[in-house]
Amino acid sequence: MATFTRRGFATSILSLPVLATLPSAALARAPRGPAKPVMPLARLDVGRFEVTFLSDGFIDFPFALFTGATADEVERLSAAHFVARKTGVRRGFTAWLIRDGDQLMLVDSGPAGTVSKTSGRLPSALAAIGVRPEMIDAVIVTHMHVDHIAGLVSGGRANFANAEVYVDRREVAHFTDPAKGAAAPDLLKSSFATAQQLVRLYPRLQRIDGERQITRGISTIDLSGHTPGQLGLRIEDSGQSLLIVSDMIFHPAHPVLPTLGLLFEADKAAADAARMRFFPRAAEAKALLAATHMPFPGLGRIVKDGGTPRWLAADWEYTG
Repeated sequence: MATFTRRGFATSILSLPVLATLPSAALARAPRGPAKPVMPLARLDVGRFEVTFLSDGFIDFPFALFTGATADEVERLSAAHFVARKTGVRRGFTAWLIRDGDQLMLVDSGPAGTVSKTSGRLPSALAAIGVRPEMIDAVIVTHMHVDHIAGLVSGGRANFANAEVYVDRREVAHFTDPAKGAAAPDLLKSSFATAQQLVRLYPRLQRIDGERQITRGISTIDLSGHTPGQLGLRIEDSGQSLLIVSDMIFHPAHPVLPTLGLLFEADKAAADAARMRFFPRAAEAKALLAATHMPFPGLGRIVKDGGTPRWLAADWEYTG
């Protein structure tokens, strides 16, 4: 019986015969140029809940946007995880649609083109699965950075007019405070302006306190730090669970370097402390996590690898 060594296997692969190339005429028939975009789509069943992961596009975070390490250090760290580009680290904008029978709940609404020319795809993504904005019964806002709320008010109107909108009251107080808005760096000005627009366009806005049950099997969790009232969402039914954790993790190196932050975090010390508390607990619980900015669909776990925590993308299936 033949035996294989790692070196022998690699050598055998390299020694395979080269296949004939396609004739040039066949290549000429293949269309060139930009392809028609296809909306990324992932679905996950959590007991009775159907959770659909929807993309609003993506952005490249420059290495200098990160805090807790120099731009050069972030670039080296990103290269070690094979996510470094000349333009920085590519991060997605994921929103989630939760179906509970006939009820539809949206978590976040994306940047709607405000921070990236490659964003603004959520309306098309919803349309692709047959969901119109007026069909949404509730919207939960994880926090009031513009890339999570702009879709609610793009075009200067309440785009989910029939929905109950839930936001932590600390977020509302912070992002509608004129003094804090005036003192905010330019990078955050649009978040304050958009938050004020949201409050004006949704007069029935539900200001909630940290952790509470929205409906049976769906409850908010306090993840404050990144912003004063960042929320996560726990979905659980029939022994299954999913934690939507928003911006608690946005780089694959985060579990081993929780002090890696972003320039627009409201309180770096609080954000670092929140991550240092959360990552070990998530690893211990083997919790299935959904994160806004990790590569689509942003589904994974924090696991211990030889005692070192790391992000491990979770298995998922395409659905028709």
